[in-house]
Amino acid sequence: MTSTLKQFKARAFARPDVKQAYEALDDEFAFFDEILKARVEAGLTQAEVAQRVGTTQSAIARLESAAPKHSPSIATLQKYAKALGYRVQIRLVKNRRGLTATSSARTVKPALRRPA
Repeated sequence: MTSTLKQFKARAFARPDVKQAYEALDDEFAFFDEILKARVEAGLTQAEVAQRVGTTQSAIARLESAAPKHSPSIATLQKYAKALGYRVQIRLVKNRRGLTATSSARTVKPALRRPA
């Protein structure tokens, strides 16, 4: 069965559009993998995390599923992280490939400031 999966992947990745779509999800899958590892490392079940966060086990399952219809808010991720003994750290990282097709080459001064 493993060889069948390997064959399928090889055929699929031979198509540039499939490979590009798969690679576009790389960061997202890595993030959800990190979330799952943190919960396992904390030794907690989804139900235990849900109780600490004040939600249901099914809500935690959706958060951990990487379902395309569900995009948790930063506040939800912070609650989840706190329940595991972690904190959320968000940063912008320069794209290795440079500008994307939808981005602009003009320079814009950042207007983000921490509230006083």
